[in-house]
Amino acid sequence: MGKKRKLAYISATLTVVIMASWVYLFHDLPSIDNLSEKVAQPSVRITDRNGVLLYNILPEVGGRQVSLSSESIPQCMRDATVAVEDENFYSHYGVDPVGVIRAFWINLTSGETVSGGSTITQQLAKILLLDENERYERSFRRKIREAVLAWQLTRRYTKDEILTLYLNQSYYGGMAYGVEAAAQTYFGKSASDLILPECALLAGLPQTPGLYDPFTNPDLALERQKVVLGLMFKHGVISEEEKLSAEKMPLAFNQVPYPIEAPHFVWLIKNQLDEMFLNGELDPRESLVIRTTLDIAMQHKAEVIVRRHIASFQQDSDVMKRNVNNAAVVVMDPKTGDVMALVGSADYFDDKIRGAIDMAVQPRQTGSAFKPFIYALALDPKQLQPWTAGTTILDVNTNFIAGDGAIYTPVNYDGLQHGYVSVREALASSLNIPAVKTLEKVGIDKTLGLAEQLGITTLDRPDHFDLSLALGGGEVSLLELTTAYSTLANNGSYIGNRMILSIENADGRILFEQEPAQPKQLIDPRVTWLISDILSDDRARSRTFGLNSALKIDRVAAVKTGTTTNFYDNWTIGYTPSLTVGVWVGNSTYEPMQNVTGLTGAGPIWHDTMRAILEGQPEEIFVQPDGLRQVEICSLSGLLPTELCRHTNSEWFIKGTEPTVFDSFYQQIFLDNGTPLTVFDLPLEAQAWARGQGMPLIEDFQSSASFETGQLLIQSPAPNSTYVLFSKMDANAQQIPIRVIAGDDLSQITLWMDNTVLAAFFQPPFETWWALTIGEHRIWAEAVDANGTTIKSPEISITVLSE
Repeated sequence: MGKKRKLAYISATLTVVIMASWVYLFHDLPSIDNLSEKVAQPSVRITDRNGVLLYNILPEVGGRQVSLSSESIPQCMRDATVAVEDENFYSHYGVDPVGVIRAFWINLTSGETVSGGSTITQQLAKILLLDENERYERSFRRKIREAVLAWQLTRRYTKDEILTLYLNQSYYGGMAYGVEAAAQTYFGKSASDLILPECALLAGLPQTPGLYDPFTNPDLALERQKVVLGLMFKHGVISEEEKLSAEKMPLAFNQVPYPIEAPHFVWLIKNQLDEMFLNGELDPRESLVIRTTLDIAMQHKAEVIVRRHIASFQQDSDVMKRNVNNAAVVVMDPKTGDVMALVGSADYFDDKIRGAIDMAVQPRQTGSAFKPFIYALALDPKQLQPWTAGTTILDVNTNFIAGDGAIYTPVNYDGLQHGYVSVREALASSLNIPAVKTLEKVGIDKTLGLAEQLGITTLDRPDHFDLSLALGGGEVSLLELTTAYSTLANNGSYIGNRMILSIENADGRILFEQEPAQPKQLIDPRVTWLISDILSDDRARSRTFGLNSALKIDRVAAVKTGTTTNFYDNWTIGYTPSLTVGVWVGNSTYEPMQNVTGLTGAGPIWHDTMRAILEGQPEEIFVQPDGLRQVEICSLSGLLPTELCRHTNSEWFIKGTEPTVFDSFYQQIFLDNGTPLTVFDLPLEAQAWARGQGMPLIEDFQSSASFETGQLLIQSPAPNSTYVLFSKMDANAQQIPIRVIAGDDLSQITLWMDNTVLAAFFQPPFETWWALTIGEHRIWAEAVDANGTTIKSPEISITVLSE
C-alpha cells in the first residue's frame, strides 16, 4: 500500500471513529433548554393558623420539595455545600480536573466518601438532565456527557443561580428534595432559620443520604457533620472557634418529621387547592405554604375527647345494646367563621368504622337540631302575627297531612302530651308536636329559604319535604349545621365558614389572603337573642333533660340536641358568643345505635369540648340588644294575667309583640250554693287533655250562672262551616266533634243530623265524633225540660266538599 493511500486510510478511519464516538457520546445529549421541565415538582405545606405543620402534599413523583430564592438560603448552607462538594466552584467552568484528582486521593486514603469528584454543576446536570437509567451508570460516557452539560450550564447561568438550583433540587433523604424540605424534615424549621451546625449536617447528606440519616444513624450523621465543619475551616469560611462551637452544640431533631394532623381537615384544604389550581388562581409548579384556620391545640383537645368517649362506649358492658362506634366534631369562631378544629371520625385509620369517611361533611338527618331555625322564623316580628317566647302551643296528639297525603301524627320523645306549653319550653325541651305546629305556621318554603341563606346546601328540593322536616326529616352535614348555629351566636349575621387564612410561596410572598366574609344580617338580632336565651335556659329544658344535665357547662351557653328515628344519628350543637361546637355521634355504616340520644351520646362530647377549649377564658354573656321588654304573663295562655291566673312568669318580648289582652282560659263560675269556682274555658281540642289532668272545664258545669235555664245550643261546629273530604286520607281519620250545650234543667239530650239520630246523652259532656260525608247537612239537638216538654235547639248547616 502506498504512503498516500495509507495516510488516507488512517484519516478515514479516524474520521469514522471520531464521528462514531461523537454520535455515541452526544447524539441524544439532553438540551439545557429543558432544565425547567426537569426540576422536582414542589410539594405543598399545609399548616395550622400558627405555622405548625399539618401535612405535606407530595407530588405524584418525588417527595417533599420547596424551592427558595437565593436570598432565603442561609450563607452557612451555601458555604457548607461548596466546602464539601466543590471547593473550586466559584473558579472553574463546570468541570474541575484538579478537584477530581483531589477527591479521588482523599476518598482513597480515608476509606470513605468524604469528598465528591463531580462538581456541583455536574451533579446538577446529572440530577436534572440525565434520565434515570443513565444517572446511575458508572461509565466514561456518562462522565463525558455530564461534563459537557456542566460546561453548557456554566455558560448559561451564573454561579449563584446554579448553586441555588442545586440546593433546591438535591435529595437529602427522608423524602426531602431541596434544603427547605430537608430543614423542615430534620429540624422542623425553615431553611432561613438554620444555624451553622445544622447547615453542616444537612450539607453532608446528599453524598449518601441513607447512610447519614440522623434519624436512623445519628452517630454517623454527626461524624459526617464534623467532616463538613473541618472542610469549612480548612477553606477559611469559618474560624476554628466557630468550628469547635458548632461541633459541641447539641442538635434538636424534629420529633414528628412526617406529620399527618387533622387528616379530614387536610383533605378539605386539598380539595380547595385543587379548585384554585383548576381555576388558574394558583400555579401548581410553585412551592406553596397554606396557612389554615385550624388551631392544632384545639384540634388535639377535640380528638382526645372524641376517642375517650367512644372508647367508653366500647368498654361498656352493655356495648352490644349501644353500638356506638364513631363521632365527629366541628369547632368554629362565630365572629370570623374560622374552622378552628374538625374531627371527621374517631380514628381516621380505622377501617372497621370507616374512619377515612369525613362525617363532618357527610349529610345526615338532624333530628331536633334543626328546630331553632323554625322557631326563629316564627318569632320574626316582621311577619304577620308573630309568635313570642311566651306564646303557648297546644301539645296534644294532632293529625297532619303528609306530602303523600297520608296522615302524619308526630309524638314527643317521652310519648306524652303536655298540653299548653310556651315557645320557650317547647324549644328548650325539644317537644316534637309543637315544633311541627310551628313549621306549619311559618311554612316549609320559607324554612327551606332560610336554610339556603344559612349555607345549608342539601335541603334544595322543596318537593321532597313535608312537616317531618321539623323533626330532622332533611339531611345536613355537621359542618353546615354548625355554620348555621354560628349565625345565631353572631347575632343573626351570617358569614359562612373559612378554612384558609393565606397562601404564600416559599419565600413568604402572599399569593392569596382570605378575609372574613362580609356579614349578612339574616335574622333579627332580637330574635337570635331570644333563641340563645331559650337554649341556655336550664329550667326551661328540664322537662325533657332534667336540671344540671350534660348540656349545662360552667358558663352561659346555648345548646340544642337532636336524635333521629331508630337512633341512627344524634347531635349536640351549642355556642357562646365566641365559640360554636357541633358534635355528631353515630355509625358511618348507618347501623342504628341502641338507646343513645343527643343527650347521652353527643352531649357529653360537646360538654367536655366546650369546657376544655374555654378553660381559663373569661365568661361571656349574650348581650341583649335594644328593643326587648320583660312582661309578666299568664303561663297557660301567654296573655296578660288576671286575678284568676294561678301561674305566672316573666317573659322577654320584642317591643310591639307583647300581649295586650288578658287571659281568658281561667274563668270563675258560681255553684248552686253560691260558692265561687275557678274553671277553664279551653278550646275543644284541648279539653280531652285537660280532663286527663283533672282540670275543671266550664262546659262540665251547667249552672244557671253559666248557662240559662232551658237553653239548648249546638256549640260545635260553627254554623255554615265548610269542610273538605280528602280522597287519599283514611276516612276514619277525617272526623269532626259535634258538641251540645244544655241548661241544667234539661235531660235526655238527643243529637240529630238530617233527620237521623247521631247520639243520645244522659250526662255531660254532650259530645260525639262524626265522620265527614260529602254534601250539605243540618244539625240540631232535642231535650226534655223539667215539665216533660221536648224542646229543640236552633238548626245549623254545614257543607262537606270533595277534594
